[in-house]
Amino acid sequence: MNDPSTSGPAQDNPVEAAAPRKNPYGAFAIRGALGIAVVALLLRHYDARPVFHALARERLSYFIGAIVLYLGTQVMSAWRWHLLARINSIEGPFRECLAYYFVGVFTNLFVPGLVGGDAARALYLGRRHNRLAEAIASVVADRGIGLLALFWFAAGCALTLRAVKLPPSILHVTVSIGAVALVGWLTSPLLARLATNLGGRLGRLVEPILPYLRHPAALLPAIILSMILQATLSVCQYLLARGLGLETSVATFMLCVPIANVFASLPITLNGLGVREAAYLVLFGYAGLAKPDTIALGLLWFAATIIGGLTGIYAFITTELPIASEETAAPSPIGAEAAEEGDAHG
Repeated sequence: MNDPSTSGPAQDNPVEAAAPRKNPYGAFAIRGALGIAVVALLLRHYDARPVFHALARERLSYFIGAIVLYLGTQVMSAWRWHLLARINSIEGPFRECLAYYFVGVFTNLFVPGLVGGDAARALYLGRRHNRLAEAIASVVADRGIGLLALFWFAAGCALTLRAVKLPPSILHVTVSIGAVALVGWLTSPLLARLATNLGGRLGRLVEPILPYLRHPAALLPAIILSMILQATLSVCQYLLARGLGLETSVATFMLCVPIANVFASLPITLNGLGVREAAYLVLFGYAGLAKPDTIALGLLWFAATIIGGLTGIYAFITTELPIASEETAAPSPIGAEAAEEGDAHG
């Protein structure tokens, strides 16, 4: 936290107030329009009628099962965040993180900006425990661990599974990214020692992240949970494929889905819409799936995640935003940004 005597409003606020702010609604609209445009191009290029016929084949029981299993992954994600928050000395019951996580899931559907839901759950947790900077750091770590596990899971499946014969270029890139992520995790204590020498504003920004860098072994429970989560997400989409009547093995989805998720996680379109479908066309094409079935699968998964996110409305309505105390009234620079974005949604 900043010392008010050295970084009060008189010193920082005029500069921050004078800085031009980007319009988040513009970025939101661009990403949404781009995703829709990609899907429209795919439908036009491959003929939309077979895609709609494939969507009509989806059995409701499998679709509902995929949504229920997806909600289970969100509970796992909340537990992972709870574990990471405790590493940064934010104590509290799991139900608290669960409620705040689903507030974020729901917010992410409607609040423009790349990290609307993340900012919301960090704000809730930070105000609840008067540790806004640490709460934001726990969300950053949560995202980072999820990405790390995704890279490792994709690399591991690429090395061990032979359900689909992917080209060497895709396999080499996937394994290389996983190896780089492993090196980064192993050398994180060195990065922490280098970060401790930073001073000023930059030093205050990185300080809440240091507990996650100093002790990488402490992150293993969260990493293992993330690996299970990635496998479960693959099973979710396998259920959707079974609902379409596709005879495809689970191993195919364990191999293709994580690689597609790497591309869909890029902040190019809204929730990866369009990017995921394009990646599916390439990856599942090597598995022998027809293009209309592949596009339908991507659209079904997008719909399932949207419906799953809508269930967060209960937490959003019933969970009150904690009132900021004097301790959080003058947050650190890393906290101030998220507070502004989080307050924008009410």
